[in-house]
Amino acid sequence: MDFNVKKLASGAGLFFTRAVQYTEEKLGQAEKTELDAHLENLMSRADCTKNWTEKIYRQTEVLLQPNPSARIEEFLYEKFDMKAPSRVTNAELLGLYMEGAAQEFGAATPYGSTLLKVGECEKRLGAVEKEFIQTSAISLLTPLRNFLEGDWRTISKERRLLENLRLDLDACKARLKKAKLAEAKTAVAPDLNETRPRNYVLSASASAVRSLVSTDKAEQDLRLAQTEFDRQAEVTRLLLEGISSTHINHLRCLHEFVEAQAAYYKHCHLHMQELQRDLGRLPDAFALNSLHSVVTPGSAAEDIGSPLEAEPLKIEEVQAPATGTRKAKVLYDYDAADSSELSLLADELITVYTVPGMDSDWLVGERGNQKGKVPVTYLELLS
Repeated sequence: MDFNVKKLASGAGLFFTRAVQYTEEKLGQAEKTELDAHLENLMSRADCTKNWTEKIYRQTEVLLQPNPSARIEEFLYEKFDMKAPSRVTNAELLGLYMEGAAQEFGAATPYGSTLLKVGECEKRLGAVEKEFIQTSAISLLTPLRNFLEGDWRTISKERRLLENLRLDLDACKARLKKAKLAEAKTAVAPDLNETRPRNYVLSASASAVRSLVSTDKAEQDLRLAQTEFDRQAEVTRLLLEGISSTHINHLRCLHEFVEAQAAYYKHCHLHMQELQRDLGRLPDAFALNSLHSVVTPGSAAEDIGSPLEAEPLKIEEVQAPATGTRKAKVLYDYDAADSSELSLLADELITVYTVPGMDSDWLVGERGNQKGKVPVTYLELLS
């Protein structure tokens, strides 16, 4: 019990001494030991690394999960060391709604069949997004969080210890300075408070001895404080120099994140291209509606027969008009669905033109001796 009381009293005294030293430094009444320039630069670099790493980490979380409520829920699961339930992405949820609507409207109708196709694509996009989130969390978020919660906490702890030891060192310097001043004053004049003249010499000798003992004790405390401060400064310096290794590790993680993001957008693009091709093969509901609005019973159009029953257009028999041909730049790769279509490569130039009776979403394209239908959405028409 006595030991605990003494330890508590010693700690309180040390805290009070540091508080006094810190206050006097702020008021300009005490000298402060300055760290060397190299250590100061390392500390500034470490603070900059911590601040920007924290911002990048928070914004990456927002990118991967824009919903703040979901982020808080995941944080709580992680703090309680519980496995978070699998969450359905927005794209997957949209796909489920579209498929449900298709069942209600009829999967055989043009609208229902299109809803099914788009819903399946949205579910695939959601699955790709989920994979991207998991990959990014492992490749980027986890290393950044490990630095903030691990390495940076260690660095901060050692820096606080270094600052406390510096306050102790400066307090020892101040005590030594006061002791030397008292010793010099005692050496010049005896203690005049002594009223009996015969004791002047004895009083002067006793004061000199007390001043000498006080000076020796202050010098011993200063040497010990300087040793502890130098040792802690070296430990802190080694930890701060490790920030360079942290930068290298984060650079590797950033490359992995970019690769994951590139793969994510590539897969999304491929899925959307496939969806466009699938939708292009579906019956044109707009053309059907236009046909029903024009053809009436007993009309001339009915006598001629439905265009849907007419012989399909044969691309090889189509002749390019004398005028009306244009150059077009291909925006994306396109794989022909059948022999009537022309496969395309991104950035190539082809000749295109329209023919009567062809859907407005398609043009006839020519590349040398090759000819076939091409979708307008894959082209940039040039003047």
